Amino acid sequence: MIKEKTPEWHAEMCHPENKYSVDMVKDEIFTLEGIRAGMPFGSSSGNWGDSGGMWTEQHGTPIGADITYYAGYDNAFYRLKIELPVEKMKDLVKRNYAFKEIKGKTVKEFVYEGDSDLSFIQDSDAPYKSYHRFLSIVFGFAPKGMVVVWANYGLTVIEIGRYQAQVITDPQELRQAKEIHLRTWRFTPEYFDQLAKKKYNPDASCELWDTYRIRYNWRPVFISENPQFKIFEVNTEYYNAEKDQMLRPWLLENKMKERALPQVMQFFWETGKNEKFEGRIFFNQKELFERFKNISGDNEMQIKIAEDNRSIEVFLNNQILKVDSIRIYPNNRKVYNESYK
Repeated sequence: MIKEKTPEWHAEMCHPENKYSVDMVKDEIFTLEGIRAGMPFGSSSGNWGDSGGMWTEQHGTPIGADITYYAGYDNAFYRLKIELPVEKMKDLVKRNYAFKEIKGKTVKEFVYEGDSDLSFIQDSDAPYKSYHRFLSIVFGFAPKGMVVVWANYGLTVIEIGRYQAQVITDPQELRQAKEIHLRTWRFTPEYFDQLAKKKYNPDASCELWDTYRIRYNWRPVFISENPQFKIFEVNTEYYNAEKDQMLRPWLLENKMKERALPQVMQFFWETGKNEKFEGRIFFNQKELFERFKNISGDNEMQIKIAEDNRSIEVFLNNQILKVDSIRIYPNNRKVYNESYK
């Protein structure tokens, strides 16, 4: 039986580029339990999907938000008032995603709070703790009021949804928002106007980050002519800021599903006791999106590792796919349950 407990997590606010940072004015994150929660103080930071830092831990199941923020590049105050999918959030806050194997025991892709497998981990020594709980809810602020929200578990990041903030036009609400902003940053009205003129970008657009969110049916397939080849772990960072990790056994199931397009892929394989390797693929954004733009149905990305482990080729539906770079390193640190002994 799953033991219920109040979820604990952090709130993050990020942006796609430093020139698109936003400043928090007023905020409230609503929770199912009625516990008040909020955003970090100050400005957004980091990269798309990752603020690079966390603040005071919040409590409860996040189910909505009412946020007012200022975007200097648009010279506009925005209000984001949203409801998050309640059943989905109730599920997400209880999940714990695997990030490494357990010695002598099979891990699952994720387990829930109170699961016997999770209890086994928590009662063990630190090196055997193999699951990350729900760490944070991440708000990403892109131009023109685009806001994306993710659930973050470390090596796994899941998009919750894309939302649209509205420019504040009501005179009284606008005046109040500006007063709070000036007071918070100790700006004079004159200095505010100077900054607004300096930061304003009439070409700011959210189109690129909306493009990143497009999903396609595809799966990665790792192949080698070496009969001893074993793939053990695949970590993927996607352009839409999601992340996932595949370990055995679900890595071997290799399911076809809707995914965004990959930005970086890291993987580990072996072909013998002293033949352990790590590979990394850095994809070419233009090439990748152009190739996927006109295809439909189920697609395979084949990662072909040479029999001698010295080179890798990437194919999309059996046609060569150009990438920015491919790197291969010896793997002297990771040992898996099914590693060559």
